[in-house]
Amino acid sequence: MNGLTDEQLLLRNLKDAGCDDSMIEQYLKLKKEGREKEQMRLLSLHRASLLDRIHEGEKQIDCLDYLIYQMEHKQ
Repeated sequence: MNGLTDEQLLLRNLKDAGCDDSMIEQYLKLKKEGREKEQMRLLSLHRASLLDRIHEGEKQIDCLDYLIYQMEHKQ
């Protein structure tokens, strides 16, 4: 698959998912130790963090939409 090893694909996936070097190092350490539950927990925490950022962005968009609405209906 693209000439990449499984580990290279894993690293690319983690980076594409927004994991920083520290998290990747921690994930690989857990993988090496066979601590799959802890790996899952780490990924789940990162996912929750990403969702929090999305929700914050949605709130900001809602605020902008409200301001735009007010300006459009003021004229």
